[in-house]
Amino acid sequence: MTLPLKKKLYILLAWLAVVPAGLYFTYQYYPPENIAGNELEFITLVAFATFIPLMPIVINGATIFFIQWVTLVGFIKYGLFIEIVLMQFSIIPLLIRLRVTKSDWHRIPLNSLMFFLVSYISGLIYFMVGGEIAERELGQLILPILCYQIVSIMINQILLLLYHHYVANNDVRFYSKDFVWDFTANMIMFPLSLSLYYLTFELGAFASLLIGVPFVSLSIILKLYNSSENINEYLQKAGEIGHQLTESLKVKEVLDIFIEKIIETLPVEYAYILDCHEEGLVLLRRFENGEMKSNNLRPLKKNQGISGVVWETGKSVLYTSRSEWTDIAEGYMPEDVESVLCVPIVRSQKVRGILLLASSKKKAYEKFQLMIVDILCSYFGIAIANARHHERTKQNSERCALTGLYNYRYFEDLLSMEYNHLEAGKRKTLSLIMLDLDHFKVINDNYGHQSGNEILIQLAERLRALISTKGTVARYGGEEFVILLPDTEREEALRIAEYVRGTIANQPFTLHDSLDESNKQIMVRITASIGVSTAPQDADDTMALIRHADRALYTGAKQAGRNRVAQYVK
Repeated sequence: MTLPLKKKLYILLAWLAVVPAGLYFTYQYYPPENIAGNELEFITLVAFATFIPLMPIVINGATIFFIQWVTLVGFIKYGLFIEIVLMQFSIIPLLIRLRVTKSDWHRIPLNSLMFFLVSYISGLIYFMVGGEIAERELGQLILPILCYQIVSIMINQILLLLYHHYVANNDVRFYSKDFVWDFTANMIMFPLSLSLYYLTFELGAFASLLIGVPFVSLSIILKLYNSSENINEYLQKAGEIGHQLTESLKVKEVLDIFIEKIIETLPVEYAYILDCHEEGLVLLRRFENGEMKSNNLRPLKKNQGISGVVWETGKSVLYTSRSEWTDIAEGYMPEDVESVLCVPIVRSQKVRGILLLASSKKKAYEKFQLMIVDILCSYFGIAIANARHHERTKQNSERCALTGLYNYRYFEDLLSMEYNHLEAGKRKTLSLIMLDLDHFKVINDNYGHQSGNEILIQLAERLRALISTKGTVARYGGEEFVILLPDTEREEALRIAEYVRGTIANQPFTLHDSLDESNKQIMVRITASIGVSTAPQDADDTMALIRHADRALYTGAKQAGRNRVAQYVK
């Protein structure tokens, strides 16, 4: 979460008010001790204080920095001021390791302030319980230094809690998983710190090497192990996401699941899914800072911009900072983007789409994450192809091939579903309009069946435009059409039917005379007879509703002279 500038300035002011004066005060009342003659030993402590934050150990998802392993020794041997300096000095590599961006500059004074308060308060507690800066027996040292260690951990957690609650507005518990692991790990390292402290009196600077080198080596081994564990965890997640993608048979669901899981799995602030067309890359999904945005960005051509280059080459790219891609990018790119990960979506050895992920942090993505995204894109490509095939098949089974309207099979299923809603009380009424063109056989006989098909296609377009979202239009068969109107009273259905009839009668249709060699274009007028029935007044089941609308059509409209609307009369 990005803090408002006002809160960042408050943090800076708090640092200016506390840390400089605090350092001066600490130097005056708790000055460095015992450094003379131990310069090399002191330098090794500074070196470890610099290096340790670069080698964190991740335990059960919690990141642990064992900086107090060094600062504790610096405190009880050289005094509070040296401990504070070591802690402050460790901030630089720590923030480098956490990849702090320009927008997060406030974390520098924030961490400095928190480290100072932790050092100063825990140091005061040490002196209050009888601790001294001198070589002492373990029995005399154990209570004060144990208090120092526990208080430093607790104060750190309290300061984090206050920051999240009052500054970042996050709901964080005191006894969180991170706190438990941090407390446990530091207490386990506590005996090692004491061992290092006593060894320095015997071996000097070599004591740090004797304990520090194995410790650093262990940290490196654990880091490598954790990386392999991360890869295994990501692979497992990728497999789970792949199953979820392939189970969905709707294109929209596949897109939504894919973008959602990508955002959950990786540190993503910006995500774009693009589809490859002849005219360019067309945006399908656009996610920015927690929100889905409109797909109104202009298409990119091959070799144009980062996505266009990936489309042309078919190879993934990973950029860790803006300087690496700024000369390649074209078109739209958010101003604060630093890291970019762009992967082709390949199916049947052809690039079908592009996934571009971005973050405002430098080095936000690692190489193994590129591999994971590549695997996910393979799943996604297959899932999208399956979903599109399923939707085409479904549409072909539900639609009339000539007019594009729903067919008889789909209409029957829809009518049954809507009638169930009516019986369950989810619908108040259900009206059905049945429409049949008058003397349509004359059109076929005079101009040919192809010309008749042109009229049916134009009629379907008119009906779609007239009904829009008020109901569903279907081709019932031949030149007969039906319109289902949920929650529409009989009077309203009759008004809509009359409007449909008038639109058909008053606007001529354009066709080509397929029986004439010239295939000339002509205008013809056609009328329609319409019947209307409404449930539950006119029918107690679906077949009765159809039958009564059909009866109104033929007895009330056709036999009465055609080109009219009739309602069912019991």
